[in-house]
Amino acid sequence: MQRIRLRYTKRGRLRFTSHRDFQRAFERALRRAEVPMAYSAGFTPHPKVSYANAAPTGTGSEAEYLEIALTAPRDPERLRSLLDASLPAGLDVIDAVEARTPGLADRLTASVWELRLDGVDPAEAERAVAAFNAAETVEVQRLTKNGMRTFDARPAVVSLKSVTPHESAADGPIDQPCAILRLVVRHVTPAVRPDDVLSGLSAVADLAPPVPAAVTRLAQGLLDDETGAVTDPLAPDREADPAAPAAFTGAADTATAKAPA
Repeated sequence: MQRIRLRYTKRGRLRFTSHRDFQRAFERALRRAEVPMAYSAGFTPHPKVSYANAAPTGTGSEAEYLEIALTAPRDPERLRSLLDASLPAGLDVIDAVEARTPGLADRLTASVWELRLDGVDPAEAERAVAAFNAAETVEVQRLTKNGMRTFDARPAVVSLKSVTPHESAADGPIDQPCAILRLVVRHVTPAVRPDDVLSGLSAVADLAPPVPAAVTRLAQGLLDDETGAVTDPLAPDREADPAAPAAFTGAADTATAKAPA
């Protein structure tokens, strides 16, 4: 059995696709591309697809990951191209490697997010960021199925800074007044999400965007504690295969890969 790991995106209007909707679309793409899928045993067999840490509905992403199991070997790049052509524009398969190392999910320990705050003055956002970074604790509340929960969002935030629109790597216009924040957050329990950080900015600095933030995940992978960088989780598989092509490396490249209108 061959295992292939894929990186895919949620861009433009497709950011509102739920994880369940993507699962259905992806399984249709597998059939269209005639991928020789391995199936689970039991009364209702399902294709063996493992999804890792999917982004919430309503957020864009340049770095979603999944793994599929095949009953016959296929060239990863050829498979990537076939699946990409079988999915709607905005759900784009941008990288594929053969799984040669264990533990893909274990290498997803942090995410890089970009938060676009339309109608917010960049100077006001910088003041709020400074207040958040200076705080020892930032308590936020989130409604869960068990009621309202209060937790400290500050320890999970590795870095939070303001960037200019021209530094933005997410899809979106750059000619409109807005503040843009770049966030690196550890994957912890309970999970600290971008909207929790926005709640924290409101709590420590009264930052209140007039419209909901546009949130995009730029990367996710293993956090380098020394540099604060988030590394490519597919790199170990690629390095184990000298014949594999160079990686699509993420945030630096996504600036040229814009979403459909």
